[in-house]
Amino acid sequence: METIALAEVAAVLADPSRATMCLALLDGRAWTVGELAAAARIAVSTASEHVTRLEETGFVARVKQGRHAYVRIADPRVAELIEHLAQHADRRPVTGLRSSVRVRKLGFARTCYDHLAGKLGVALRDGMIARGLVDVGSGLTLTARGHDVLVELGVDLPNGGRRPLLRDCLDWTERREHLGGGAPAALLERALAAGWVERGHQARAMRVLPAAVEPFATLGVDLDTLEEPAF
Repeated sequence: METIALAEVAAVLADPSRATMCLALLDGRAWTVGELAAAARIAVSTASEHVTRLEETGFVARVKQGRHAYVRIADPRVAELIEHLAQHADRRPVTGLRSSVRVRKLGFARTCYDHLAGKLGVALRDGMIARGLVDVGSGLTLTARGHDVLVELGVDLPNGGRRPLLRDCLDWTERREHLGGGAPAALLERALAAGWVERGHQARAMRVLPAAVEPFATLGVDLDTLEEPAF
């Protein structure tokens, strides 16, 4: 994301349609302009104009695959910015049953761009530290044992690149850190592919499946101690 004036950042996200589109993109997937238009409840032509504005300011990038074009968050730092701004909006008092259920689901387990957040994400950080898979003694690092465990679970860890393997990400519902970075992103990708978790009906909410019990226990998480809301 290019460095732009704070006022310009505010102007980009001040439009409700653009803000809705950015929040939708926080699930880490690539969306078509038509899908973003439906999410924001606006015409496709209007959504296309908003996407152009978001692209010009470095919030999103267009990805072409064959004849199709998709839109996704341009950089993990953009996702962090939107995630942190969203926490202020979500601090408003919850009114109504549907809003309350949505907040509980997001608070239990959700995606924070491309890694796990909520109670599950925080428990994962705590468990990996307790099991000696992550070391915090001299900065946040994946230990040799942690590397081996993730590989044994089938996680395709990134090799090199600019993105850190691990970093702390403040969780806006738990007010504690969960793990972000390349390794947690790869873990979420593996969890989805292996059927340990799946995307819920609520945007960004994640549902934990029975197959997750054993691999998450290996990572230091006792899923029986986490109360998952009904979907």
